[in-house]
Amino acid sequence: MNNKFEALDSVRSLDAGMNKKKWIKENLTGYVFILPWLIGFLAFLAFPLLRSLYYSLTEYTIVGDPSWVGLRNYIEIFTDDPKFWTSLKVTFYYVVFAVPLRLASALALALVFRKARPFTNFYRAAYYVPSILGGSVAISVIWRQLFSSQGAFNDFLVGMGIMSNRISWIGHPDYAIWTIILLAAWQFGSPMIIFLAGLKQIPKGLYEAAEIDGAGKVQQFFSVTLPLLTPVIFFNLIMQMVKMFMVFTQVYIITEGGPLNRTLVYAVYLYRKGISNGYLGYGSALAWIILVLLTIVTIVLFKTSNKWVYYESEGE
Repeated sequence: MNNKFEALDSVRSLDAGMNKKKWIKENLTGYVFILPWLIGFLAFLAFPLLRSLYYSLTEYTIVGDPSWVGLRNYIEIFTDDPKFWTSLKVTFYYVVFAVPLRLASALALALVFRKARPFTNFYRAAYYVPSILGGSVAISVIWRQLFSSQGAFNDFLVGMGIMSNRISWIGHPDYAIWTIILLAAWQFGSPMIIFLAGLKQIPKGLYEAAEIDGAGKVQQFFSVTLPLLTPVIFFNLIMQMVKMFMVFTQVYIITEGGPLNRTLVYAVYLYRKGISNGYLGYGSALAWIILVLLTIVTIVLFKTSNKWVYYESEGE
């Protein structure tokens, strides 16, 4: 009897071994193809992310080794760092105004360009260019010159008689943040293309039915276009919000966070504290705070999206 059980176990082990070899043979090619991405993910994302979490719990400067301090960096940030709250306030102010302006500009032009007209493709490409170049150092330098006291914007206003004295728009505490917001709104090319794709998916029959019912263009927009475009609006909202929270290059080049910290967005403050001042542990803690904050805001938007985002499948 024992010999029978031993033979049965041997057959099962052999079958398991053959199945395992077959599974490895069938899936080996797939794993080989994803191996470069997996190595890159672990080396350039997962490991640095976990390492920064460890550094955030240490006192770590460029000239010394990290020493464990637990939650001290986080406690100091929330209780004894007024610039942290200033940068958070400036960032939220920037996001609240820049995101709607960019999306509104993108949607308006998408509505204009959705119908085929002469040179439509040319204009689409031309309006998309700012999204490619807008985050570059060169554009930031040009923008700084444009809104300086001797810039073209002042030339225009003085020439039109709107104002008599020149001012530095990037150096004025009340207007500096708006020069950055305008630059963000100008980079509407990417969401515009996504809106165009969404508009083309709306069935023409719905517009024809609305027109038969006596709906004008404005009513068609609010009753047909806008509801069916809400999934695309939601996608653009999430993507653009994340980008705005991480804005750095434009602000650093144009104003460096000034004047009087009126444009001190979070990424610029993190760079100052963590890189310029050399407090790597403190900077890592700041980075994790904004990551958690962004995650919370994103979750809230997803949880509330069912109240205003319309999906066609839900109506079936």
